Amino acid sequence: MDGVKLLALLTLISNLFLAGVIFSYLLKVVGKAQLWNIMYPLLSNRAVLMGLLVSLTATLGSLYFSEKRGFTPCILCWYQRILMYPQVALFATALYLKKKDIYQYILPISIFGFLIAGYHYYLQNNPNAFAPCSAVGFSVSCSERYSTTFGYITIPFMSLSAFALIIVFMLVLRSSVKINNKS
Repeated sequence: MDGVKLLALLTLISNLFLAGVIFSYLLKVVGKAQLWNIMYPLLSNRAVLMGLLVSLTATLGSLYFSEKRGFTPCILCWYQRILMYPQVALFATALYLKKKDIYQYILPISIFGFLIAGYHYYLQNNPNAFAPCSAVGFSVSCSERYSTTFGYITIPFMSLSAFALIIVFMLVLRSSVKINNKS
């Protein structure tokens, strides 16, 4: 299996996992919290580690696409990289120092990255002559697709999924910290 298909498969698995977490949370909201009561401690105790693994995979994946496969990143790709790469160091530091307040720093960065990745994915599916890359002049088009796997997974969608996972992990961590501070 080549790297593109492996990263697409990891994205698909992460999307299914994310759907499961959201579904279990919605069940909790309607009063059926059994699944959430199992999932929540597992997520909250490993949120920083999971964030590190996701951000590291996203960072290495983006480097694989540009350095190994030769895909030229567009300007929106660079913005997403700028927001993802430092998260590896932030998560690693938080894990090493056993800091649980990392969500305060990661959430704003990841939400902004999620919005950029979502816009980038939108541009790929709805090409626009006024996309920012064409205006800059030195970047490849943001609407260009280097690969599409499973009919919908493109490189910006992989980024969108990584940011979404990190956001969910950090929301769970924030909730856990607030509950522990009330105790």
